[in-house]
Amino acid sequence: MKIIQIMPTVSFGDAVSNDARAISRVIAEMGYKTAIYAENVDPRIKDSGVHKITKLPSTDRDDIIIFNHSTGTKLCYELPQMKGRKMMIYHNITPPEFFEPYSAVASRLTRYGYEGTKFLSDKINYVMADSAYNAEELRRMGYGCEMFVRPILIPFEDYAKEPDAEIIEKYSGDGYVNIVFVGRIAPNKKQEDIISAFAYYKKHVNPKSRLILVGSDGGMERYSTCLKRYADALMLEDVIFTGQISFASILAYYRVADVFLCMSEHEGFCVPLVEAMYFRKPIIAYDSSAIAGTLGGSGILIKEKDPVFVALVIDRLMKDEVLRQYVTDKQSQRLADFGYDRIRQRFIEGLNNFIQK
Repeated sequence: MKIIQIMPTVSFGDAVSNDARAISRVIAEMGYKTAIYAENVDPRIKDSGVHKITKLPSTDRDDIIIFNHSTGTKLCYELPQMKGRKMMIYHNITPPEFFEPYSAVASRLTRYGYEGTKFLSDKINYVMADSAYNAEELRRMGYGCEMFVRPILIPFEDYAKEPDAEIIEKYSGDGYVNIVFVGRIAPNKKQEDIISAFAYYKKHVNPKSRLILVGSDGGMERYSTCLKRYADALMLEDVIFTGQISFASILAYYRVADVFLCMSEHEGFCVPLVEAMYFRKPIIAYDSSAIAGTLGGSGILIKEKDPVFVALVIDRLMKDEVLRQYVTDKQSQRLADFGYDRIRQRFIEGLNNFIQK
């Protein structure tokens, strides 16, 4: 028996791709023949076990095919024709409504993804979902197979690597409060709501503050332009859009952050929340989608987006050292739930559960 993974794209630094590659190593350690096959493979990926989907070998009835699902792909319609037992790892798909004002391509792709997900509802034998939120979404789509919740495998040793020293020198030690969000520039992430809260905080609470939005705007240039125009209309200074940057630079921005602010309205898991926990940065996050589940009672979960309220929460965090310590301690406790060995074992448990059925 072999266990193979298929997926639309294996990208460099992408959370879904990193999860698939980590899973591949775990499956190999379990003693099974395995590989990843994708429609698109980033040329920077050098793993010997990652191949183009055109290299996919024929499968047998006792093989297991793991479908990593996070976007629109024709694999949804090809999967049922493949021999073998089918398992889906569902990372969720951003609803197309978020993209409609900014990108017809992204809107069509995500809509195609939802159609494919519904098509597979009676054709998948087993589901691993990144979060309870993701599992519930599939149930609403009519999935009746057994589901197993297993968070994303995060290689925390990567975060101990050397950060970009120039960024740390530039943005630390100058008395400014650094409000940071890490995530691609995308309309579901609602960076405009972060900008609104920052505008009030900077103008009415603390002029010595800056906002750093870390993430690529690739494919979302129209939305990115709207965000920059919005910041200009508010006559805001100290709003930084990093664009596509190196991993060392991302590590540096986490290190200089004073507050991690997330106003996203759709997340299937949200790895940056866990990264902020790792760096002991207090989190303020809007209660949507999988956010509360990932925080697990840690961070500061807010129910409203009133910029005045959010700004005052930031101010309280920065002035109340006891509260700040309590928040970061709770986050560190939650971080332990995402330990690599723990989630690795959780994956093995889920996979063995499926194998033995």
